[in-house]
Amino acid sequence: MIYLDNAATTKPDLQALERAGEFLNDNYFNPSALYKEGFALQCALKQSREKLVSYIGDAFSYDLTFTSCGTEADNTAVFGYARRGNAVTSAGEHAAVLSAFSELKNRGVAEPRYAPLKKSGGVDEDKLLAMIDDKTSFVSVMHVNNETGAVNDIAAIAKRVKAKNPRVVFHSDGVQAYGKIPFRLTDDIDLYSVSAHKIGGIKGTGALIRKKSLAFRPYIFGGGQESGRRSGTENVFGIKAFEYAAERKFSFLQADAARVAALRERLFSLLDKRIFIRLSPPDASPYILSVSAQGCRGEILLHMADDRGLLIGTGSACSSNAKARYSRVILACGYNESVADGVLRLSFSPLTTEAEAEESALILNDCARELLCRTK
Repeated sequence: MIYLDNAATTKPDLQALERAGEFLNDNYFNPSALYKEGFALQCALKQSREKLVSYIGDAFSYDLTFTSCGTEADNTAVFGYARRGNAVTSAGEHAAVLSAFSELKNRGVAEPRYAPLKKSGGVDEDKLLAMIDDKTSFVSVMHVNNETGAVNDIAAIAKRVKAKNPRVVFHSDGVQAYGKIPFRLTDDIDLYSVSAHKIGGIKGTGALIRKKSLAFRPYIFGGGQESGRRSGTENVFGIKAFEYAAERKFSFLQADAARVAALRERLFSLLDKRIFIRLSPPDASPYILSVSAQGCRGEILLHMADDRGLLIGTGSACSSNAKARYSRVILACGYNESVADGVLRLSFSPLTTEAEAEESALILNDCARELLCRTK
């Protein structure tokens, strides 16, 4: 089997799981317990917070609240800080942000505004800025588009946003960026969402990184865990696995990114250009390659490839249950329905080999040619 759907989820890092096993088998106590074992786990969680923040920001300026996933982190940001006036985001955001923005309107909390995308899948910065006024309370722009891999320069965007309205709370969904591309948080970025299972951690663990000067607004209430910021007993095993997986990812971040970028280009070079067109921009995340097979339906190609041992995606896995036939992101980029119908997303990991990339291209070529012959 060849697995090229790493933007949906990655294989758990076995070394990280082994190291974290202590917190599943031996130190399984409740971190909120008053006995010394519980206090020791509180110290372990504090260490995890500081380390996960330190890879992209200053631990003195930012802290981190653990959540169950990236979606919860996004929802915590949206519902915690888009509380008046209007809120601005892009048309290419993950459903965790877009659906939350729709709910803002349903609840009558804030007017949602959606900036258009460029052909690459990145936000049109000038049009986003034009939507911001003195009533804007919240702006959210994803770091890496999860369908095209387009990288938004969120540091530059946040700076422009704050220059126009300093009171705006700026958030970025960094789920496809954290541990994959070099980046440091700047003072203009208030909130940043991350997820463990995108970088070798396990599902069920995410986090919202927050600038300490920004008052926290809880989304989940109850027992007051996470210093009152997110109630619910912490998943210590998942958190420690996240910490250890991130440690390995950031240790080899630049080398992995360069090697994966070369694999991505090798795969694309072998695709039949009479059939496949490239949708991802050249400067996209090295981990994502979005293409369209002209005259083919992407979903059918996905199943044909699956039958031959190649696992790929057609877009966001979190939107696979949606009724819409075409990717809203690809349509928002300005492509027509014919192109959107043939979309495939190939996403890589440091575990991907050159042989797998080459074999994947051959499988896709054969599947597309077979499907075109059937439809003639």
